[in-house]
Amino acid sequence: MSEPFVPIEELAKHFSVSVSTIRAWVRQGHIPKHAYLKIGNTYRFSVSKVVAALSTAPKEEPVELVDAVDPNQLELDFDAEEDI
Repeated sequence: MSEPFVPIEELAKHFSVSVSTIRAWVRQGHIPKHAYLKIGNTYRFSVSKVVAALSTAPKEEPVELVDAVDPNQLELDFDAEEDI
């Protein structure tokens, strides 16, 4: 017998997150379409498929930080005679 599909509230409790977070994961593609059923506005999720999808999801690449500018070294484009 196959695993039952559970409502979004139960999936949110399983992961200890809000229902809004689950909806965001669906929108962002973190939860693939094969892991849930959508009938009208009702979603039902396969917990094991969601767990598998989230645990095998590729990690995001680290963001390269730009060197910070020292505020003391900023040059101002200021002409006292024109700007006053």
